[in-house]
Amino acid sequence: MEVSRGRLCRTFRSVSVPHLYHLAVRSFSSAPAIPPFDYVPKPYRGPLADEVLRKRKEYLGPSLFYYYQKPLNIVEGKMQYLFDENGKRYLDAFAGIVTVSCGHCHPEVFDAIMEQSKLLQHATTIYLHHAIADFAEALASKMPGNLKVVYFVNSGTEANELAILMARLYSGNLGMIALRNAYHGGSSATIGLTALNTWKYPIPQGEIHHVINPNPYRGVFGSDASCYAKEVQDHIDYGTSGKIAGFIAETIQGVGGAVELAPGYLKLVYDLVRRAGGVCIADEVQTGFGRTGSHYWGFETQGVIPDIVTMAKGIGNGLPLGAVVTTPEIANVMAQKIQFNTFGGNPVCSAGGLAVLRVLDKEKRQKHCADVGSHLIERLRNLQQKHEIIGDVRGRGLMVGVELVTDRKEKTPAKAETAVLFENLRELGILVGKGGLHGNVFRIKPPMCFTRDDADFLVDALDYTISKL
Repeated sequence: MEVSRGRLCRTFRSVSVPHLYHLAVRSFSSAPAIPPFDYVPKPYRGPLADEVLRKRKEYLGPSLFYYYQKPLNIVEGKMQYLFDENGKRYLDAFAGIVTVSCGHCHPEVFDAIMEQSKLLQHATTIYLHHAIADFAEALASKMPGNLKVVYFVNSGTEANELAILMARLYSGNLGMIALRNAYHGGSSATIGLTALNTWKYPIPQGEIHHVINPNPYRGVFGSDASCYAKEVQDHIDYGTSGKIAGFIAETIQGVGGAVELAPGYLKLVYDLVRRAGGVCIADEVQTGFGRTGSHYWGFETQGVIPDIVTMAKGIGNGLPLGAVVTTPEIANVMAQKIQFNTFGGNPVCSAGGLAVLRVLDKEKRQKHCADVGSHLIERLRNLQQKHEIIGDVRGRGLMVGVELVTDRKEKTPAKAETAVLFENLRELGILVGKGGLHGNVFRIKPPMCFTRDDADFLVDALDYTISKL
């Protein structure tokens, strides 16, 4: 049900005062303040927001969108913070769409990129260079099982395109199975895997089948993984030839609103897929590299080992870098023809990517995500008990979703209210993402250097802005 503007000031039911004391939810006489940060941005003398927006509209494609009614002109970043043209500091709780892992302009990553850029920026893999080999070795060491062969590409979309190709060549079958509510890219091939109508153009999507999403909050079977798995088997039996090329899934759906799959789902489905002749692909574009806290890779939370793993975003801390890791057996099918990527694994990106892996290990970011993420989620769930508009708090580590609804029983998306809160959080200095088909889920996925103080500020600000609705 659409919410009219006249209902934006409705009062959501709150819990009793004694319960608030038990939950330790804070009260405010004034708006929460951003934590202190010992850094002064450089004076900005470039074009201002209006001029940049004019040029974007004139010279860039009309499909580009921007956040906020008055778009921000972000000109500098440092660790978990961003600065606009006026020097105002913002807590970046979205990390460039879950891309900045170590932190904006992390000095060790920056130095690795600059030092390599002074020596050699590009040569391609027709020549030898140690950077791509060193990076591949380090990345393979992070993988379980026999996942030891690495292909470097430039984005998550490219990685998923290559994974589809591998699955079809290796299996000898065409049909791919993906989940509803999934996002796997926007190219002409991966747009078929994506299952959100807001991201899909009306073009043939090929041999792609979408099965019911095992969403514990909104799914038809709740958290019952076995029922969702039976539906996959039914689809194989009645919607395909009985043989498929593969199955692809995010462990925690990103664009779809930080939806963690029902516990045990992948273990059941991987068995079904392999019996049908297919391979299992884990899309780790957003969940990889320790962001979930409990594990280095999202698929490990489901107790499985895929046949192919795709990754991007956090692998490069902002560099255009992606990768596919698979087994030697699957990789061998690619040797039938020439498989080549001009920019994949170029020296600069490889040096930067290797630095990212080293920084994440050195700074123990996986453990940090577990600790700070647990604190953040606990505080958000306490806030959920105070504010009726918060329908669900979900996720792991620093990959968190907060779904807003106007009616908890019906789970009606609070689209208008989410838009208002989104703008108000920006005014307080907090940048979050939005996700889900209806845009009613706050995506909280900050750089992995995000602190407990940052988490407290974010939750306090959300409490403050909801209280002002």
